[in-house]
Order: sequence, then C-alpha cells, then structure tokens
Amino acid sequence: MTRLLIGQALADFVLGYEHTAFRLETRERYNEAEETDEVRRFLAGEPDYVWNEEWAAMMRQRTEVGQRMMRVRIVDEPHSDYTRFGLDLARVNVAAGEDIRYLPRGRAKNLDLPGYDFWLIDSSSVGILRFADDDVLLGAEVFTDPAMVVKHCYWRDVAWRYAVPFTAYSG
Repeated sequence: MTRLLIGQALADFVLGYEHTAFRLETRERYNEAEETDEVRRFLAGEPDYVWNEEWAAMMRQRTEVGQRMMRVRIVDEPHSDYTRFGLDLARVNVAAGEDIRYLPRGRAKNLDLPGYDFWLIDSSSVGILRFADDDVLLGAEVFTDPAMVVKHCYWRDVAWRYAVPFTAYSG
C-alpha cells in the first residue's frame, strides 16, 4: 500500500526533479482555493498574475540549468472558462520556460491514455493524483515500481507526440 503525499511533501516530490518533470492533466476543472479569485479576475477581463511570479522565476532558473517542466493538458473544445483561464496563464508559464501542450479530448480518447492525472519525475517515479468529487486535490500516491514507471513513460510519450505546443494551439 502506498501513502498519499499532501501539502509540502507533494510539492517536494514534484519539485525534486533533477532532469524532467512531466504532468498529464486530464480533468476539465481543478478546484484550487488559491485560484478562485484569479479565475474570477480573468473572467472579468482583469487578469493579474502577480501571484505566479515566484513560480515563473523558479521555472526560468531551472530552465537555465537544463531542467525541463513539461505538461500535456487534455481539454474539451469548445473551452470551459477554467480552460480559457489556464490558456491565458500558460502564456506566462511558457515564457518562463515550461513546455505546455494541449490535446483535444476527442483526439485523446483514441490514444488509450489513462483517465487520471499524474506526475512523472525523472522517468523514475510516478505520482498519481487523487481528487475529491468536487475536484479538490487530495494528494498523490507515489510509485517507483519499474513496470508502473515504464507504463507512464509510454503514456507520456504518446500524449507528447499528439499534443500541440501552446504556441501553435488555437483551440
């Protein structure tokens, strides 16, 4: 049985990568308390990403030393308000060094990808994210079993192959 990483332990797991961190995002919505006001501001036409500056600075530093943060977001089309917010924020994070790509849900269905979010850290450990019914992140179960890691490496490669880079995605 695995334990559920939460809070700082989860952040340490994700940010503990030496070479690559990859996230597959499969959900249409994430209910994160710290983003509620930011989504509201975005929808009102007044986006303000000052709260994201620490993350962007860290991404710039890590990118400069050759570390890569990669994401594939599986999204519905047409986009929900939350996805539109995420696309706007991606503009800031991509400029800071993250590589974010988009995969329309209809296309993803044909790729046999998992129906859950995960982090793949340095191709050596997998954190499967668990959510409550109201889309609140509960934490992540971490696995290092080689067969489990290889399966998630395969899913990363498939998702990455078919996803469209943010700079080319028009949704």
